[in-house]
Amino acid sequence: MDLKIAPSILSADFGRLNEDIATIDDYIDYIHIDVMDGHFVPNLTFGAPIVKYVKSGNPLDVHLMVENPENYIDDFADIGTSVLTFHYEAVEDCLWLISKIKEKGMKVGISIKPGTKVEVLEEFLSKLDWVLVMSVEPGFGGQSFMPVALEKIKWLREKALDINIAVDGGVNAETGALCRQAGANVLVAGSYIFKAEDRIAAIKSLRG
Repeated sequence: MDLKIAPSILSADFGRLNEDIATIDDYIDYIHIDVMDGHFVPNLTFGAPIVKYVKSGNPLDVHLMVENPENYIDDFADIGTSVLTFHYEAVEDCLWLISKIKEKGMKVGISIKPGTKVEVLEEFLSKLDWVLVMSVEPGFGGQSFMPVALEKIKWLREKALDINIAVDGGVNAETGALCRQAGANVLVAGSYIFKAEDRIAAIKSLRG
C-alpha cells in the first residue's frame, strides 16, 4: 500500500499552528490530531471546537485518547474528520462504536497501547479502515520508540493485506524504516518533523 505521512500537530507551535502546518502541507498525506481528555491519559489537549480551525489541504486523522469516545463522534464528523480512531482499551463494545462512526461517513480506526496484545483486534479487522499501533505510551510527545510495535505490525499485515496500518510514537528515519519493513503504511511523526531544522527533509527521510 502507498506510504502516508501524518504529522502530529501535538509537536507544533500552538501559537502559530496554521503557519506551522503550511510549511509542510504540500509534502504530507494527513494531519494527525491527538485528542486527550486528562482521564484516559494524563494530558489534556483540544477538542473539535479548536480542531475546526486547523487549516490544511490534507484530511484530518483524529486519534481519540479519551474515555467515552462515543461522545465525540458527532462533533468530529461535523468538522469534516476523515479518519476517527478510538482506543480498544476505552471501549466495551467495539463493534457498536465502529458502526456508529461509519454511520457518520468517517473511516474508522482502532488504536492499542504498547501493553495490549494485538490479537484482541482480530475479530474487528474486517470492519476497520485503520489500525493505529502505539509505539510509546499514549499521552505525551517526544518518547522513545518501543520495538514491541514491530511484531504487532507484522501480525496485522499478515492478517489484513488491505488495511491501513499506522504507527505512532518515536517515529524517525530509522524507526520509520523498520516500521515500513514490518508492514506499516502510515507513519505518524510529531517532534521529528516539527522540531527539525529542515522539515521537508525530515518528511522525505520518512518516505525512504
